[in-house]
Amino acid sequence: MFESLSEKLQSVFEKLAGKGKLSEKDVDAAMREVRLALLEADVNFKVVKDFVGRVRERAVGVEVMESLTPAQMVIKIVNEELVRTLGGDVKPADRRLLTAPKPPTVVMLVGLQGSGKTTTAAKLAARLKKAGQRPLLVAADTRRPAAIQQLVTLGQQVDVPVHAEDPKVSPPDICAHAVQRAREQALSIVLLDTAGRLHIDDELMRELEQVKRKAPPTEVLLVADAMTGQDAVRAADEFNKRVGLTGLILTKVDGDARGGAALSILSVTGVPIKYLGVGEKLDGLEEYHPDRLASRILGMGDVLTLIERAESTLDQKKQAEMAKKMLSASFTFEDFLGQMQEVRKMGPLNQLMEMIPGMGGQKLPVDVSEKDLKRIEAIIYSMTQEERRNPRVIKGSRKRRIAQGSGTTVQEVNQLLGQFRQVQTMMKQMGKMGMGKGGRGALPFFG
Repeated sequence: MFESLSEKLQSVFEKLAGKGKLSEKDVDAAMREVRLALLEADVNFKVVKDFVGRVRERAVGVEVMESLTPAQMVIKIVNEELVRTLGGDVKPADRRLLTAPKPPTVVMLVGLQGSGKTTTAAKLAARLKKAGQRPLLVAADTRRPAAIQQLVTLGQQVDVPVHAEDPKVSPPDICAHAVQRAREQALSIVLLDTAGRLHIDDELMRELEQVKRKAPPTEVLLVADAMTGQDAVRAADEFNKRVGLTGLILTKVDGDARGGAALSILSVTGVPIKYLGVGEKLDGLEEYHPDRLASRILGMGDVLTLIERAESTLDQKKQAEMAKKMLSASFTFEDFLGQMQEVRKMGPLNQLMEMIPGMGGQKLPVDVSEKDLKRIEAIIYSMTQEERRNPRVIKGSRKRRIAQGSGTTVQEVNQLLGQFRQVQTMMKQMGKMGMGKGGRGALPFFG
């Protein structure tokens, strides 16, 4: 999501790195470019003004001007102020979901129509269940066609009960009945999926206020679409004034939005972001860490999130075995196919690349963009078992057969075989140098 902003900020830092000492004029020129980059990323004007002002004030100080590496000092200051803007001052405990002194904890999800509220409710339920909670999903959106059925279907997918009633029953009453059911069945958390609108109106707000009275929530979380930019900020401000928000969930963070909402929404509302929605899969909800997000924006990667995602998704025993195979250069196309399918569970590859320090915007040793994964799979599936295990036997006639069977060209088959050999050679060299002995896992073609 922050690709364009990251590129522009890194360009600013590269210009500064070429200077031995920084003058006030150099800092002002850099800050003008930072300001422009943030505004183009759809960051709120007031947030941009405050952020640039804080960075400039520190950057023209003695600490930077007399430093041997002034450019690095500026990057450090930008990083620290970016973390602050993203909610670094908020205590980690305040970013976690609060629990009621006496169960059940009631979490009310609010937001505009199309923000991904219903899917987010199911994602949150799945996450809480995995953490040992006993959640109950509540279909309190009686206005949107098929909203109730959508939540029931999602509840079945994550194996969480759903409380649904006749759409003629008022949403406040549905929520009150659901809380009572949770008490009777000893369910620990109630997630209220309330109605949204295409715009904010009094009718919507009055309904939400009635829900709050009949089913008093511990948390009121706004589900905001990161791709709506400043509209998300205005909606957050209005919801906060009318129903009192306690937290935010930013959805579609993996989209092609410019990222301004994430940088603005917390500053404007003063309400902490608690989760980020990534991807369409029901396990695509991550805890929010301002320092990690700042690191990704500045192109420094996010190794911790990458490791957490790998550990929760990949089979660690299989990964350790694969690491040994890779370092001895004995892995095959069968191994690669299995690994490629495992990695895809972790999310889009461009998203994973952004988490590796220095790799944002870089190309992998093999062409494994989302668009081409199926083509690579088709080529491997068109090979015989012998060919997958021993690619050296693939000569002219076999290449033509594989190309025909996979709907590709002989040139594309040659390209994949060549890249496979390159990675085998690279891994063999790494094995000789004693690298990768930790056995944390292996991602063929991912270095």
